[in-house]
Amino acid sequence: MDTVYRLDGSCVTTGPMAGGPWDKTMQHGSAPSALIVAMAEAVPTAVPMRIARLTVDLMRPVPVAPLEAKTEVLREGRKIQLCNIDLIADGKLAVRGTVLRIRRAAYDLGDAQARESVTLPGPEQGHIAQGKITDNPFMACLSMSVVKGGFNKPGPGAAWFRVTRPIVAGQDNSAAMRAVIAADFCNGLSSVLDFRSWTFLNGDLQVTLARDPVGDWVLLDAETWLGPDGSGIASGKLADAGGYFGRAAQSILIEPRSR
Repeated sequence: MDTVYRLDGSCVTTGPMAGGPWDKTMQHGSAPSALIVAMAEAVPTAVPMRIARLTVDLMRPVPVAPLEAKTEVLREGRKIQLCNIDLIADGKLAVRGTVLRIRRAAYDLGDAQARESVTLPGPEQGHIAQGKITDNPFMACLSMSVVKGGFNKPGPGAAWFRVTRPIVAGQDNSAAMRAVIAADFCNGLSSVLDFRSWTFLNGDLQVTLARDPVGDWVLLDAETWLGPDGSGIASGKLADAGGYFGRAAQSILIEPRSR
């Protein structure tokens, strides 16, 4: 199976490339997040729309196994559509995604249009990512170029991501899918603690997009803030060659690793 997923109605076949860094039998967070985007984009709309926000709640670890997908339109309007997408594993809810889509319209906004330029180096100037978190099956779907910090360097980090394989069989990877895949790396790219000594649980992922990214490469510029009670936020800004276009955030729970 040369893609991550195959869809047959509400039945999802999951391939081994969905596997994550800590347990190859459990999915990398980017994989179901991208699947939810693909399924939301397949829901018909009365007018052209794009994804403005994705919220993913991880109810439990997602196995590399068959899934059942359930889609429900919570709000159907002329300007806004809100969808709920559940991914169910072995009869139990594993992931719940809420996707907000908004109408597309072309306006000449002049200087009011957001145009924050990227000052970090481009993907051709970065280096290959290293560290345990990059040693997993899902990385076979990506090219990555680190331009600040890195997965084995505590502190803020930035990397360019390019999706090199189809995530869903028979479908092109959409712009929103590429953005969401990069967004899921907020915590891994910007951890302020050593992964060898600490565990990190991401309970959710929220991505907000001002526009679709353009081109194959998506930049994630991320940082982590930890509180004194074992929890924190990993967040990042998303960009393409034309500038920043979105933001992402994950709620994280930390614990010392068992020795």
